[in-house]
Amino acid sequence: MADPLTLSPAAAARVAHIAQRQAKAPLLRLSVEGGGCSGFQYRFGLADTVEPDDMVSETDGVRLVVDPVSLDLVAGSTVDFVESLGGAAFRVTNPLAAAGCGCGSSFGI
Repeated sequence: MADPLTLSPAAAARVAHIAQRQAKAPLLRLSVEGGGCSGFQYRFGLADTVEPDDMVSETDGVRLVVDPVSLDLVAGSTVDFVESLGGAAFRVTNPLAAAGCGCGSSFGI
């Protein structure tokens, strides 16, 4: 069975870089919160621990962790790191999202 969530190699490399600069483990937590212009918004942050009920996906030694409630809203998604003229950001490609916003940081189901 494929991972319910995928961290791209570009995103893994960026997390590893950030974690090294902050002297932390390469462990990225993705969570979903209510709000944003489309109903839900993604939150990213370096995590210190993995909770027993977290889903964990690993790419190139970097782990992506998601809590069960957030996983219901992002199952099947890919987390990527994209650099463009507009800036650099983590981007979630979410097949469950029925609506999104221009900034790419919020979505609707």
